[in-house]
Amino acid sequence: MKLKGKTVLLTGATGGIGHEIAHVLAKEGAKLLLTGRSTEKLAALCAQLGTLGDAQNEHDFYVADLACDTDRQQLVARAKAMNVQLLINLAGVNELSLLQDMQDQTIDSMIEMNLNSPIKLARDLLAHLSAQTEGMIINVGSIMGSIGYPGSSLYCASKFGFRGFSEALRREVSDTHLKVVYLAPRATATLMNSQVMSKMNEELGVHVDSPQHVAQQLLKAIQRAHSRHYYLGWPEKLFVRINALFPWLVDNAVLKQLPIIKRYAKLNAIVEN
Repeated sequence: MKLKGKTVLLTGATGGIGHEIAHVLAKEGAKLLLTGRSTEKLAALCAQLGTLGDAQNEHDFYVADLACDTDRQQLVARAKAMNVQLLINLAGVNELSLLQDMQDQTIDSMIEMNLNSPIKLARDLLAHLSAQTEGMIINVGSIMGSIGYPGSSLYCASKFGFRGFSEALRREVSDTHLKVVYLAPRATATLMNSQVMSKMNEELGVHVDSPQHVAQQLLKAIQRAHSRHYYLGWPEKLFVRINALFPWLVDNAVLKQLPIIKRYAKLNAIVEN
């Protein structure tokens, strides 16, 4: 898909990855409808994008809590009015925590933000996007949507579900022009990760990508315009395959890391409280 002249709805636009994706798409000539929870941040981002790409594009933003039905429906109405052709479901949350330490509110909000809300948004725009000559939905998941990892059980649950949803929807609309892409980054250097989580990743030797790299990979996925799953990072791509075929090998590897993960998860609980 060529982005010049296309209109894109991007959720989670003011996060680290979202900010970079917005810049990359604007440079390619796309017109953006940005959404997030901060009026100030969205307005500032829109102003930055106005100097990039096609000067005739007037980017817009809409402040919305995607978990709120009214906010979501108003966002959908705005997207249809702008004739959005590409939906990028990026908004999400993460928390380093052992399951025993998670409160009901945290569990509910993480599942809502990472899974329920993007599914509802995709449903609400499905007929509109399916009617486009070139329509696309990109669901941004995670490598942890394929590999269960201690300290991230709820995040993994939501991303496993998002990956399954993306696969099923891709097949459900395979008789239309609509493309469904699932993009799974590995660990990425953004403020969504707490300082404790970042220190844990450093001690474990976890490979961490920049938001700019993820944005460039997403752009390539759009340009290819194929309905499929994309996994980012090596050897993480290999670990996904190993975990699917020989999960006990991953069990044994993670068991060695478990004391470190539990120590940092406990520390994060103290810092957060």
